[in-house]
Amino acid sequence: MMPVKTTCAYCGVGCGVLAFPDGSIKGDPEHPANFGRLCSKGAALGETVGLEGRLLAPRVDGVEASWDVALDLVASKFRQTIAEHGPDSVAFYVSGQLLTEDYYVANKLMKGYIGSANIDTNSRLCMASSVAGHKRAFGSDTVPGTYEDLELADVVVLAGSNLAWCHPVLHQRILAAQETRKLTIVTIDPRRTVTAETSDIHLALRPGSDVVLWNGLLAYVEAHGGLDSRFIVEHVSGENEALEAARGFTVEVVAAECGLEKQQVEAFYRLWLRHEKVVSVYSQGVNQAHDGTDRVNAIINVHLATGRIGKPGMGPFSVTGQPNAMGGREVGGLANMLAAHLEIGNSRHRKIVQDFWNSPVIATKPGLKAVEMFDAVADGRIKAIWIMCTNPVVSMPRADFVREALANCPFVVVSDIVADTDTNAVADVLLPATGWGEKDGTVTNSERRISRQRAFLSAPGQARDDWRIICDVAGRMAFDGFGFETAADVFDEHAELSGLAGLDFDISGLSGGDYDAMEPVQWPVSRARNGGRFFGDGQFYTNDGKARMLALVPRVSPNVVSEVYPFLLNTGRVRDQWHTMTRTGKSPKLNQHIGEPFVEVHPADALRLGLEPADLARVSSVHGQVIVRVQVTDRVGLGQVFVPMHWNGLTSATGRIDAVIAPVVDPVSGQPELKRTAVHVEKFQAAWFGFAVSRQEPMPKVEYFSKKKVSEGWAVELAGLTAADDWECFAREMVRTVDSEVVSYFDAGRGQARIAFVEGDQVMAALFVSREPVKAARAYLAGLSDLSLGDVLAGCAGMGRVDAGATVCACFSVGVNTILAGIAGGMVSVEAIGAALQAGTNCGSCKPELRGLLAAQRPAIAAE
Repeated sequence: MMPVKTTCAYCGVGCGVLAFPDGSIKGDPEHPANFGRLCSKGAALGETVGLEGRLLAPRVDGVEASWDVALDLVASKFRQTIAEHGPDSVAFYVSGQLLTEDYYVANKLMKGYIGSANIDTNSRLCMASSVAGHKRAFGSDTVPGTYEDLELADVVVLAGSNLAWCHPVLHQRILAAQETRKLTIVTIDPRRTVTAETSDIHLALRPGSDVVLWNGLLAYVEAHGGLDSRFIVEHVSGENEALEAARGFTVEVVAAECGLEKQQVEAFYRLWLRHEKVVSVYSQGVNQAHDGTDRVNAIINVHLATGRIGKPGMGPFSVTGQPNAMGGREVGGLANMLAAHLEIGNSRHRKIVQDFWNSPVIATKPGLKAVEMFDAVADGRIKAIWIMCTNPVVSMPRADFVREALANCPFVVVSDIVADTDTNAVADVLLPATGWGEKDGTVTNSERRISRQRAFLSAPGQARDDWRIICDVAGRMAFDGFGFETAADVFDEHAELSGLAGLDFDISGLSGGDYDAMEPVQWPVSRARNGGRFFGDGQFYTNDGKARMLALVPRVSPNVVSEVYPFLLNTGRVRDQWHTMTRTGKSPKLNQHIGEPFVEVHPADALRLGLEPADLARVSSVHGQVIVRVQVTDRVGLGQVFVPMHWNGLTSATGRIDAVIAPVVDPVSGQPELKRTAVHVEKFQAAWFGFAVSRQEPMPKVEYFSKKKVSEGWAVELAGLTAADDWECFAREMVRTVDSEVVSYFDAGRGQARIAFVEGDQVMAALFVSREPVKAARAYLAGLSDLSLGDVLAGCAGMGRVDAGATVCACFSVGVNTILAGIAGGMVSVEAIGAALQAGTNCGSCKPELRGLLAAQRPAIAAE
């Protein structure tokens, strides 16, 4: 069986994938991003390509329509809106999950033919502060280093990055390097993540104090003779002002303002100073802030001051959250950029692009950034919007506000692969797009490496590639310049344009090449240079050719706590889910790890609030609320809570955490502060709790539910304010069964109910109800295949089964209780656990958690 070489659909690591005809997925051992490694999500890609829930035909006002009808309507509505209200009355909101070819034609249509820059992307929520910081420091949006630097460094600093869960393959590469050579890992994060637990040093700094910490490092480096004076004189400007702004941040001041011990701060600073080969990896914890761009420049300042940039094993390194966030930046997918890293505000750049496109107009000013864009939808300035490959009703700050804005917008178009999303529910036109495995094009990863995504599945139903849909609409709007026949045609034009300005992004050497046979290649690719690192020679893309250090003064976030909203909310990802779960939610394996939205609360805060593990809590702000399961843990600090970002309105009644998030943005980048919102937390006083499994998708109508796909069916957690008068009727309506025989057990005094719907000897669905959170073991219940009538009636207790506990290894369904039992029985290493239980032997994503479990159990074992 000959596999198709393609690229993973998830994060910006850009792992190579081998897709086999039998549907199996393996890592590509020849791809330089991953060398055969895959994380749990990548390894489970084969479970996510089924057609269940797919959008397979265009829909207009909820009714299936032909492509001609749908496209004619989209083109006429946009054309009419522009004619009546001008080009800025329309907008595109696109996605870092689009391929570069899709992104390119969308940007070309909006900026070069419609004449507006109102095209922005969900990458605005992800990497906009990094883009802005790069441009302020380097004069260009350039990632200086390569993944190899992570393996060559003596010190890797992970700032605002839960790399073990968000970029597991990169984390595995670092850990593998650590095993073969001395390498120190430092994590800077208010929360004690799995990454922090596997690091040598964890600085749990006070939320919002990042600039203070890095200013202090800059001052420490200067005070202890660590500046590279020659590099600064020859290649840097602004150093005097930057150093002056940093000098007041002594170790004592930093410790006090960051909430750290003086010894911790000094140990980090000494480590940085002592080792030349330092890579500072940063991600969303740095970017998603009111001062995200300043945080980026604070990190870059120290690398410029020490000349530690563009050389093997050293430099600042931004890791992107989406598979093609970098490709979107290359084609001008952000509202303040033009294609090929050119600038809207530069008349020469505008002329280059307009002449090359031979377009009737060109955008002359930046468009509306994401938060501004939906404000404009709400107040009527934008009257027609086209949303592609993203779900802003779940992912945008003030998600309820965004939903209402779109519901009231005169014309909303959504291109997507799934039929039902929170955003699709407010669309006038739905256009079925191809998905991963069906699309053909390119993506660019965090180290500037371009890889091919190749199709190995036929397009289902009437689905079309995004770039082709955009070109079809452009043609119907009477625009020339969109007569592309293949994705290769689009890529060739994109590559040719990149070579016209002589900037950092130049892939002109790839134009006209063998697109089908293209191997992963790192840009630039031109006559002048190929791949490698940037800036080691001290040459930058500013007007004077020098990098800029910035004088940075810490700013206070508008998101401050109060008596009413006394907690700071942090958000982020979990290991096995992706964005709003429209893809990963299809995988039973991935749902085993964490299958329900939760809030982490510090034990002291939980005690004061009367919260216990497994309770439900309401987390609210002035913008919205969620109800989520309580986890009592010291992973978060006092006064801080954490809720993951993935759950949507279809998988959870009240789990859309971005409905709570304030719309505060960085003034330079426009990136929202998703990591910090002032919230109120209180116990949700449910009258009853339940848990159900069903072979059909359950449709609960209660105050709280969270459902997930499991083997052979669905599982759903439930809670309500009022107990049902008839639990059998409630259950039958929820699981939508008519003919099944009912077997039930009720104990009114204890508020318990157990109901099973049976056909022959097979349980089709079951419901468990209690006045307290249902304690029934989930590990085997969720599978349905082994669920017996006896299990239901016994309440899943006393059946002689062992509860494996919460799943740690998704690949082999190994639970935490099984692992702990193995450790107690003498498994003293990750390798020993893998040999006995298989955990950690496939994708390796769970290895950090295995290390954490071993570390936690060693004192107890030693005491025995």
